[in-house]
Amino acid sequence: MQNRVVVTGLGVCAPNAVSLNGFAQSMAEGSSGIQFQEELKQLNFSCQIAGKPNIDRINLNNHFTKVQLKGLNASGLVYGVVAGVDAWKDATLATASSKPDWDNGIVFGTGILGVDKFRDAIYQVDAGEVRRLGSTTVIQTMASGISAFLGGILGCGNQVTTNSSACTTGTEALLMGYDRIKNGYAKRMLVGSCSDSGPYVWGGFDAMRILPRKYNQDPKSASRPMSATAAGFVPGSGAGALVLESLESAKARKAHIYAEVLGGAINSGGQRNGGSMTAPNDEAVQHCITSAIANSNIDDNDVDAINGHLTATSKDPNEIKNWAIALGRSGEHFPYVNSFKGHFGHCLAAAGSVECVATVLQLEKGVLYGNLNAEDVHPDIAALVSKSKILQKTIDYKAKIIAKASFGFGDVNACVIFSRY
Repeated sequence: MQNRVVVTGLGVCAPNAVSLNGFAQSMAEGSSGIQFQEELKQLNFSCQIAGKPNIDRINLNNHFTKVQLKGLNASGLVYGVVAGVDAWKDATLATASSKPDWDNGIVFGTGILGVDKFRDAIYQVDAGEVRRLGSTTVIQTMASGISAFLGGILGCGNQVTTNSSACTTGTEALLMGYDRIKNGYAKRMLVGSCSDSGPYVWGGFDAMRILPRKYNQDPKSASRPMSATAAGFVPGSGAGALVLESLESAKARKAHIYAEVLGGAINSGGQRNGGSMTAPNDEAVQHCITSAIANSNIDDNDVDAINGHLTATSKDPNEIKNWAIALGRSGEHFPYVNSFKGHFGHCLAAAGSVECVATVLQLEKGVLYGNLNAEDVHPDIAALVSKSKILQKTIDYKAKIIAKASFGFGDVNACVIFSRY
């Protein structure tokens, strides 16, 4: 018999807020966390705006020991630990003391970690000052540093690992943790993902000319998912974290349940039939969605709302078309659909997890968050979906089931189905 899996804790470190309550308020009010970045201007970036969490006011002593804080400058690592520890506390779970808790595990992903620390290390090595690197360089730059940090802080004795699948990373991590609980290998899993911030992460995308270049004086209007005037995705960073738990365990300890994870699917388009390193195979996207629906034992018409990947690029109409084909729904029959990229940009490896947190909050609070900067809906999208389904502001709506998907470089896909508990 397989376990039902529920969400009992949430944590977030996002460009528009670094606390769960602040994040929920920013999402509901339609507040953007995208800002002008002077550093990018000085480095001659074409796109000089980004979404970056403001952690200046956070007391990191609540998340790290003094020893851990010494020499710590890996932004993604900090974001991930803040979100992960906050989610654990939100779930009212204790930190293991004298021995590991064998029932608790972690899947926490990242795309690249510790870029600034690695840069400093390169300069020191090239200057012949290897001895000055310090003892924390390796653990701050290895990809699994984030799950290792969280595993040590929380004392988790089950699987503790890091995944990496570009922009799909966070949603994939959630489904990996879900599978582990569903099949009885763990009772609780902290899942999520993080992404570094800064020019060394965002520079490659600027060079690809896929970032908006005409909004440096108007940052909050730059990220325009599903819009006819979308000009590319705004780079972002941060972290999102969710505590997944077997329903039996959650009920036994009387935990607050935010939502249930009904199922999902992960696949790849194999970079065939139009799929490439940077573009999705439409057939694979559709297959991922239909597989998630089947895995969750629901019907196409049961989906009340979609939180798409929808990055504000030329691929947005393709994604909507894929949803329409996969669900067999269009016009007024299409579910409500939103993208949160207008609120905080595209957080890369952290995108899926931050957006999963926001999706679960919609179920918890009985609302659907509006889309920012989507007032001029792309004509190809308007031809498929009634404009009434592309919300311009937050509405009260008690959705029962929301589908959330992420699609990443490398032609990889993930779709998870959340339900009101």
